[in-house]
Amino acid sequence: MAEAQRSGGLRCGGTWLAGVDLLPNAADGSVAGVPLAGASVEAVVALGLAPAAWHAAQVSVTWPGYPRPDAAESAGAARYRRQRDAAHVDGLLPEGPERRRHLREPHAFILGLPLTESHADAAPLVIWPGSHRLIGRALAAARAAGPSGPAGDIDLTDAYTAARRAAFDLCPRVPLPLRPGQAVLLHRHLLHGIAPWAAPPAPEGRGVAYFRPELAEPEAWFGD
Repeated sequence: MAEAQRSGGLRCGGTWLAGVDLLPNAADGSVAGVPLAGASVEAVVALGLAPAAWHAAQVSVTWPGYPRPDAAESAGAARYRRQRDAAHVDGLLPEGPERRRHLREPHAFILGLPLTESHADAAPLVIWPGSHRLIGRALAAARAAGPSGPAGDIDLTDAYTAARRAAFDLCPRVPLPLRPGQAVLLHRHLLHGIAPWAAPPAPEGRGVAYFRPELAEPEAWFGD
């Protein structure tokens, strides 16, 4: 985790590192000769979603105090991070002064692999089971109602915001305090975030590697 800290890119007052493309894995997903394997990888293969080459995984690390205030984050965004775990769907990036969201990263799935032994309350991953159905339907409808150009041209902000609000009302909030040796495979439309750190201090923090390969055809992102 010290290497992750030195890599820069710290956010939330130095309590979170997003660590995009930080894991030194090979194209087959292996790290230092240890293969990427297990039930989750087998599921990816069975679904026909295995990439031809695995990209360098994101390494997300949180430390005690997460999330501290950050000058780069608005008061509203900081409040949402504290109260709603910064819940989001990957790939819909906010852009411009109005923070409008478009599909910029059409991930096929999210595969999370814990890197550290951490307390259950040490800023675990949080998910809203079933939210992928609500959000997927809403975004597919918005795509169908929009212009016929590239998928990234469609403004998905309103559909996404309304579906996310519905997911908070209808879907349970479930923390997933994963341990090394476990894995989590998330649907690309699943609402997820990071809970605030509520555990005793642990200098090593909580680290999770996330593989998020992109689909060859962005339009496929709107499917089930």
